[in-house]
Amino acid sequence: MEIQRQIVKDINKIKNKKIGRILVLTGARQVGKTTLVKHLLPEYEYISVEDPVTRTDYAKLTSEQWHSFYPQAALDEVQKEPSLIESIKATYDKFDDVRYVLLGSSQILLLKKIKESLAGRCTIIDMYPLTLPELETIGFDTEVRESAWQRLLANRGTKPIFAPSFNMDKRAAQIRQVWDYYTTYGGYPALTDEEMTHESRFLWLKNYVRTYLERDIQDLAMLRDLEPFIKLQKAIAVNTAQTVNLASLAADLQVSAKTVQRYIEYLNVSYQTLLLPAWSANQAKRLSRAPKIHYMDYGVLQAVVGKQGGMTGAEFESLLVTELYKQAKNIQSNATFYHLRTHDGMEVDLLVETQDGYFAFEFKQTEHVSRTDARHLLRVEGMLDKPLLHAFVLSNDLQTKEISDKVTAVNAALLLG
Repeated sequence: MEIQRQIVKDINKIKNKKIGRILVLTGARQVGKTTLVKHLLPEYEYISVEDPVTRTDYAKLTSEQWHSFYPQAALDEVQKEPSLIESIKATYDKFDDVRYVLLGSSQILLLKKIKESLAGRCTIIDMYPLTLPELETIGFDTEVRESAWQRLLANRGTKPIFAPSFNMDKRAAQIRQVWDYYTTYGGYPALTDEEMTHESRFLWLKNYVRTYLERDIQDLAMLRDLEPFIKLQKAIAVNTAQTVNLASLAADLQVSAKTVQRYIEYLNVSYQTLLLPAWSANQAKRLSRAPKIHYMDYGVLQAVVGKQGGMTGAEFESLLVTELYKQAKNIQSNATFYHLRTHDGMEVDLLVETQDGYFAFEFKQTEHVSRTDARHLLRVEGMLDKPLLHAFVLSNDLQTKEISDKVTAVNAALLLG
């Protein structure tokens, strides 16, 4: 089934401008990068760099040959042949009428060759698994409706008006249907095929994890022995939404703390996990405290752990943190995401910093939120170096509750759907 993507708006705005002469689209494998480019830019020649035989032929082309044969082209999995990035750079510098899209399934592109070679010449766009608003679309002609969270970010803190009950919202049935799907299978586009069964979707996820290990990790690290990485991958999935303890993980895996740190970086740069730094009033300390790690997609998490259903409270938290993050990125928000923990035991699951202030979140899987669930949110404003714009308790409770003038308890699907 064709699903519209929110980033299409931004690509359409720049694809014919100078800043769009080289577009870099990165994201995890199977998030729909190739499908999107083929639909959006059908006039571009599509070149797969996967084939080791033909990729060496492309690497031999001069800039004049690129200009003559491929003045507009999309190069898929370009990280397989980094020298092509230099060829594209040379062609860009010599000819004003060439346009290219570079696709890759890892931020290794951004971290290495592209950062070195194409600085100032390209626009980089991250692509993530589907969000709840995207899952509501049918076909490429459908416009993605912004969620209440995205409107809140765009309106610089003006709180949306929520119905007193989720059931009173005009779109409640539609949102609930998408929410039920998302909290079962996650957000990978291939799974939206209506002909797939429950069993075939979980088989796809299992195969996805295997392909990730065999291809992405080999691209990133060329590991001879994948077993320690596989163990870490599972440990992270089992302990999603927890702070990272390198020493403990190293002891469990019988590897060095430096190796664990490197493996976590692999998970992060290949879009499998999201690392949340710890917030501190002293900005210099924010990167020195233990981050929290969240698995990016609930469907993939289940495949890694080897289960179906039975979402835990920690998994619920990760699903919501990553959904809030993806939705912010899809509207090109510059918001920064943190978690907060103090020495006296006060915790805020998510703190989102914007230019004007902060949004704070607590995540409760309960169907009945009480004022006690918001106790940390009621205290957090006094600690912050900018205003608290608003705070939310997100849960499965169908009732919307105004706990204070700056703290609202609202159904998670109502804010994000």
